[in-house]
Amino acid sequence: MIETAEMRVQADEIDYDQETGYTEARGHVLFEHFEWGERLEADRVEYVIGEETGKFYRVKGTTPAQLGARPGVLTSTSPFSFQAAWAERIKNRYVLHDGLLTNCKLPRPWWSLRSSRIDIIPGDRALGYRAVMRLRFVPIFYAPVLYKSLEERPRRSGFLTPNIGNSSRRGLMLGAGYYWAIHRSYDATYRLQYFTQRGPAHHFEFRAKPAREWDGSFLVYGVNDRGLKLASGERIKQGGALIAGDLKGRLPKGFRVFGDVNYLSNFQFRQAFTESFTEAVFSEVHSIGFATKSWSSYSLHFVAQRNENFQSTAEGDKILIRKLPQAEFRSIDRELSRRILPLWFSVEASGGLVRRTQPLFQTRNVMDRVDFAPRVTTALRWRDFHLLPSFGIRETHYGERQTPAGRVVGANLTRHARDFQLEFTPPSLERVFAGPKWLGEKVKHVIEPRFNYRYVTGVADFTEMIRFDETELLSNTNEASISLVNRLYAKKGGVVHEALTWELWHKRYFDPTFGGAVVAGRRNVVQSSAEMTGYAFLDAPRRYSPVVSALRLNPVPGIGVEWRTDYDPLRREIVNGTLTADVRIREYATSFGYSRVACVPQGSLSQQVSCQDPAVKKLSPPSNQLRSAFGYGHENKRGWIAGFNSVYDFRTGVMQFAATQVTYNTDCCGFSVQYRRFGFGTRNENQFRVALSIANIGNFGTLKKTERMF
Repeated sequence: MIETAEMRVQADEIDYDQETGYTEARGHVLFEHFEWGERLEADRVEYVIGEETGKFYRVKGTTPAQLGARPGVLTSTSPFSFQAAWAERIKNRYVLHDGLLTNCKLPRPWWSLRSSRIDIIPGDRALGYRAVMRLRFVPIFYAPVLYKSLEERPRRSGFLTPNIGNSSRRGLMLGAGYYWAIHRSYDATYRLQYFTQRGPAHHFEFRAKPAREWDGSFLVYGVNDRGLKLASGERIKQGGALIAGDLKGRLPKGFRVFGDVNYLSNFQFRQAFTESFTEAVFSEVHSIGFATKSWSSYSLHFVAQRNENFQSTAEGDKILIRKLPQAEFRSIDRELSRRILPLWFSVEASGGLVRRTQPLFQTRNVMDRVDFAPRVTTALRWRDFHLLPSFGIRETHYGERQTPAGRVVGANLTRHARDFQLEFTPPSLERVFAGPKWLGEKVKHVIEPRFNYRYVTGVADFTEMIRFDETELLSNTNEASISLVNRLYAKKGGVVHEALTWELWHKRYFDPTFGGAVVAGRRNVVQSSAEMTGYAFLDAPRRYSPVVSALRLNPVPGIGVEWRTDYDPLRREIVNGTLTADVRIREYATSFGYSRVACVPQGSLSQQVSCQDPAVKKLSPPSNQLRSAFGYGHENKRGWIAGFNSVYDFRTGVMQFAATQVTYNTDCCGFSVQYRRFGFGTRNENQFRVALSIANIGNFGTLKKTERMF
C-alpha cells in the first residue's frame, strides 16, 4: 500500500519508483482520492504520484452524490457509480473510455448513461460524447454531446431536455427550450411548445439579483392560437398573453420597495390554456407596487395599484380600478397620557389619484381622493372586567360623485363621519375536568364572552360615492354585537393543545337601513356586513344579522376539522356553509372541502319563489361544490406512492377538475404518470403527462414540478 496526503493505492502487487513517482499496481487495485472522495477499483493501475496522472484498466468506481434537496426533486444518498474499459486521470480530471455512468445500484441499474467517452471533473462537470440514456436496457435518449454540471449551485447555458405529451383539445404537444446563464446575477429561459391542433406557445422568463438586497423576475407567456375547432368546422380563437413580474429591494433612508405586476390580455385565454384549476376560475388580476418605511409606531407607503375583475369572457366586460399614485400614512395606538385614564391616539390618512372603468361607467383619468381618520381610545378596568371606549372621525374628499341614475359627474363630495365604539369584555369562565384517555389526562373548558357597540353617523350620501376599495363601505350604523367563544384545552403527557374551538357571533341593528345605504330589492354591501361574514345577506332593511358559527376540531395530532355556517333567522335556514377536514395518519393523507351557498332570491323571504327561474335575481351566485384529495406517501418515499384530487359541482353534476398521479420511486429514480381532467366553461379537456425523475439531478418529461402532487 502507498498513501500520501492526497491519495492511497492498495493492491496485491505494487512497483514504485521513488525518483519519478511512477507506480504500477496489479491485482485487486483500490485507489482512493481524498479531496473529492473518489473510490476506484481496477485490474491494473499505472500512476505518477507527483503529477497526479495515471491510467486505470477495467475500472469501476464511485464519487459522492451532491445533495441538492429542493421541492419537486427526488433526493438520494446513493453515490454516482461509473465503470469503463479503461480510464485515465489528468490532474483533477477523469476520462472514461467506453464508459457507463449512473447513481443506481449495479450491476442492473434502473437508468444509465453509456458513452464512448465521458470526461469528468469532480465537483465541476461531466461531458458525454455520443451518449445514450437507457432505462434498464431500453434506449430512450441520444445526444451527440451531453453536459451535466456537478457543481453545488450549477449555472451553465444550454438546451433544455425536449418534452412530448398529448391533450384532447391541443393535440400532440412538442416542446424544447434554451437556458442562458447571462451572468452570475442574471439568467433567462425560453421555451417553445407546439400544439398540433392549436399552434405555438411561447414562454420567456428573466431573473435577476443585481445586489444582495435586490431581486426580481419577468415572465411572458403567450399562445398564437389557430382556434378551437367546433363540430361545425368553425374555429374559436382563444389566444392571448400573460405578463408577470416581481421586484423587491431596499432604498436609502430605510425605505423598502416591493412590486408585483400582472397583465392578462383576456380572461378566455386564461381559462383555455392555464394548467391550474384555481387560476382558471379566478377572475381577478392584481398589480401593485409600493415603497414603504416603518419607524417607531408610524408607517409611510407610496402605492401604485391596478385591479382588474373580469365579469365574463366577453371582450371588454371587466371592471378596472387604478390607484396611481397614492400616499398612505398610519400610526398604531400611541400612548398620550396615564394621569387619570390611559389615553391612546392612532391615525390613518391617505391621498392620491384614482380611476374606475367598467362598461357604461367610468371616472376621469385622474380623480382625486383624500381620506383622514384619527381615533382616540381609553380603557376602564376593574378586576377582570374591561371596558374600551373609543371615538374617531373620518373626513373623506372625492373629486367626483355618482348620480342616482348611475352617471358620474364632476361635482366634489365630502364625507364627514363620526364613529363611536365601545367594547366590553367580562372575565372568562373556566373549569378543569378529568379527560378521556384518548384526549388527555386533563381537559379545561373556557368560555370567553365579548360585547361591542358601535355608532356611526354623518354618512348621508352613501349611494353617491364611487366604489374603489373598503374606504367606500363605511355607512351610518347603530348596532350591537355579541360573540361567545368556547375553548377546550387538553393536556396529555405534559403537553397542552387546543382540541376544540367553537365561536358564535351575531349583530343587532337599531338602524335597519344603515342611514339609507341599504336599498330593498338589490344586493347591498356595507362595512358592517363585510366584517360580519364574507357572504352577502343585505337585500332589504333588517334588524338582525345571520348567526355565524365557526367550529374547529383538533382532537389529536394529524386531524383537523373546521365547520363554518351562516344561519339566517329571517329565512330560517342555513344560507352558507363550509366544511373542511384534513387527516394524516403515517403515510396516508386525505382532505375534504365542501362549500354551499344557498339559492336565495333577492329581496324575497317567500319560499314560493323559484331560483330556477332565470328572471329571479339571486342574492349571491348559488354554489354546491366538493373538493377532495387523497394521498399515500411523500415525494422521497421508496416504492409506490399515489394521489388523487378533484373538484365536483353538484349543481351542474360535472367533475370540473380531477387529477390522478401514480409514482414509483427506486433507489435512484422515479417514474410518474398523471391524468388531468378539466370540465368547466367551454373547456372539456383530458391530459396525460409523464415524467422521469433522476435523484439529485432533476425531472424529464411533460409533468412539471409545479403540477406534481409529490
